[in-house]
Amino acid sequence: MPIMIAAITVVGAFCLLDLLLMFAVIRRLREHTDMLAVARGSARRPSGLSAGEIPGTFAAVTTDGDLVHDTSGWRVVAFFATWCSVCPEQVGPFVGYLRTHAISRDSVLVVSVGPDDELPSHLAALAGLARICSERDDGQIATAFKVPGFPMFYLLDADGTVVVNDHDPAALSEPAIV
Repeated sequence: MPIMIAAITVVGAFCLLDLLLMFAVIRRLREHTDMLAVARGSARRPSGLSAGEIPGTFAAVTTDGDLVHDTSGWRVVAFFATWCSVCPEQVGPFVGYLRTHAISRDSVLVVSVGPDDELPSHLAALAGLARICSERDDGQIATAFKVPGFPMFYLLDADGTVVVNDHDPAALSEPAIV
C-alpha cells in the first residue's frame, strides 16, 4: 500500500508540473502571436513603387478605345487580377472611396490583369466611375507600376508621382487635386 501512495504522489506531481509547463507554453505562444501580428503588419506594407517615385512608360487602350501612355492626368490607378480571390471584395470599398472624394472618371484608371483580355463581372460597378484597361499578366501598366500583388491601389499627384500605394483602398488619402 505505501508503494501505491508513493506512485500516485509521483504521478500527481508530474501532472502538476506538466500543467504548469503548459500554462507557460500557452503564455509564450500568445507573446509570439502578438510579435507575428506586428511583423505581418510591417511586412504587409506594399513594395513596388513607393511615395515619390514615377511609374515607367507604358501604352494601353481602354475599353472605350482611348490610348493611355503615361500617368499625367491620373489621380488614382487601381489594379485587380482576374484570378485574385480578394479583388471582388475590394471593389465596393474602392467605389466608396471614389464617390466619397468625388473623383472624376477621367482621373481614375482601373487595370484588370489576367491571362486573357476578358473583364471580370465584378468590375462592372466601376464602368461609370473609371476608365478600364485589360492586360495580360505581364502587361505594360502593371510592370510600369511594379505591382507587387493584387489588388493594388495608387494615389498620384498632378505630376503623376506616387503619393500613396496600398492593397486596401481605405489606406488612400484624399487626393490633393481632382
